Amino acid sequence: MHACLPLLQPSDFPAIARATLETVQVNLGYRCNQSCLHCHVNAGPQRKEAMDRQTVEAVLDFLRRSQASALDLTGGAPEMNPHFRYLVETARGMGVKVIDRCNLTILEEPGYEDLADFLAAQRVEVVASLPCYLEENVDRQRGGGVFGSSRRALRKLNGLGYGMEGSELILNLVYNPQGPSLPPPQAELEADYRRELWTRHGIVFNRLFALANMPIQRFGSTLVSQGGFHPYLAKLRAAHRVENLAQVMCRSLVSVDWQGRVYDCDFNQMLGLPLGRRDTPPAIGNLDPDTLDHAPIATAGHCYGCTAGSGSSCGGALADSPLAQTGGQP
Repeated sequence: MHACLPLLQPSDFPAIARATLETVQVNLGYRCNQSCLHCHVNAGPQRKEAMDRQTVEAVLDFLRRSQASALDLTGGAPEMNPHFRYLVETARGMGVKVIDRCNLTILEEPGYEDLADFLAAQRVEVVASLPCYLEENVDRQRGGGVFGSSRRALRKLNGLGYGMEGSELILNLVYNPQGPSLPPPQAELEADYRRELWTRHGIVFNRLFALANMPIQRFGSTLVSQGGFHPYLAKLRAAHRVENLAQVMCRSLVSVDWQGRVYDCDFNQMLGLPLGRRDTPPAIGNLDPDTLDHAPIATAGHCYGCTAGSGSSCGGALADSPLAQTGGQP
């Protein structure tokens, strides 16, 4: 695995500062039932890292002390953490919105057969990764049979009310490009997904989020091996839009790793860039939420991935842009 941070620093990315904290994003561990090329966490079935109960309690305590209104759970497959359901139930009992970043295939794994019912009962918002609406593209990127499993999972979620008109159960999908290119315009791609998934499979959803691949961890290392790292970084930088800076996710989010250390975003977490340009990342149990307002945000070259073209965040595109590449089939 090639180290990407030295290739991302120094950087001329513009200085930015925090606004009001809205979301606490928590990585519950790197164990996953899949190993995807674009994964910026380098997750997989053999990873053992998992947040323990004491750290889960520290996260819940921070939610009580802060004004954050949302808990965004990631992994790996966050559902594979043994404390996932306890964390969800407790946060929901506090009135906090919970988001589960789900790879869909976990819903068919042995021992997780009732997971979809649990998510629906807790009114958890599901953000599901589906990098294309075409089976051959998904299986090429994520492994044979993944699309079929994802399709069955989506139908199961639809059957519970997720994504259905008039339902409070939110189902959003996530698209990633197949390689080192910017996502197509999100609105146009969402219309394609909506048409194709309905006509081919009878599947509905609420929104599509188009995310750029970050030049870090597994994807970044692959770019280095193929000689494409610097060209991709140059592409992101050339497509930078100043107006996207006001909406980047790090301004209203903190990212907590499986050990309870806090970063400005999930990408900085994977690179080891401490919160707010500190020397070391603070522990969530020791972090005063009042110190976050207007604090500086640690940046490097990968940050252009969030501001390039239409922009990219955990909530999808930030703006429409003529610079976003349309390419061919998604």
